Amino acid sequence: MSREVKVLVDIRALVGEGALWDEQAQVLYWVDILSSALYIYDPATGQNRSYDVGQHVGTVVLRRSGGVMLALANGFAEYDLASGKVTILSDPESHLPGNRFNDGKCDPAGRFWAGTMAYEKPSTQGTLYRMDADHSVHKMLGNIAISNGIVWAADKQTMYYIDSLAYSVRAFDYDNSNGNISNERVAVSVPREMNIPDGMAIDADGNLWVAHYGAGCVRCWNPHNGQLLDQIDLPARQITSCAFGGEKLDTLFITSAAQQLDAAALAKQPLAGSLFSVKPGVTGTLTYRFAG
Repeated sequence: MSREVKVLVDIRALVGEGALWDEQAQVLYWVDILSSALYIYDPATGQNRSYDVGQHVGTVVLRRSGGVMLALANGFAEYDLASGKVTILSDPESHLPGNRFNDGKCDPAGRFWAGTMAYEKPSTQGTLYRMDADHSVHKMLGNIAISNGIVWAADKQTMYYIDSLAYSVRAFDYDNSNGNISNERVAVSVPREMNIPDGMAIDADGNLWVAHYGAGCVRCWNPHNGQLLDQIDLPARQITSCAFGGEKLDTLFITSAAQQLDAAALAKQPLAGSLFSVKPGVTGTLTYRFAG
């Protein structure tokens, strides 16, 4: 099987993020955080539609009732694709103007998890939150530097989560009935020379595909023993997120960032910020949707 990396959208996204596959519409959602842009990429046509959501956007999730939810600089929000209307449902950090929401996803029961980080010098200012179907918001973890990738095992008993500056993937026992987590441990310890773990996807075998910011690659890790299984190299250094999609869920879509790259760096990485794809030889899992 070919593992050729394809450039799907040649764009200089400042911080491409939040890759998410919609198996019903057969399109990929993704965002450019610092450009306040939501994108919908259609593999059938190659079109990449753009929506200005009016503020920095950390991630996007689908809703069971249709449409999308966003984690914005100013909190959890509904977004109407047709009208462009943003409705903030909860802003748990209205008292922290120096923070913004970053990555997040929905759990198997349809709760929306997303975390925050500081705009400047992130250390312990971030928090991981969970929004339930009734729109109540719960603080799940504190003292987070850069809240990033989050996925759930197929048996709905384990949650995996990345705080990027901890250089690890944490595992938690997960209770699907109420969304509680417990028994925190390190599933994957990332050597610092491998660069920052960022967004993450889980495949049908339960292995974790992690975007490594600054390393120019996505790496596959076994969360049960912490071993590195695979690596896909990309023509950009700042790799930010990945998601399985396509008709057979056998395509890995990968986002990247062009932020903080000067002219010399961009000359060496002209594809920084682009959207890529590759067939890694494994299949992924379906996207969970928000129940509220």
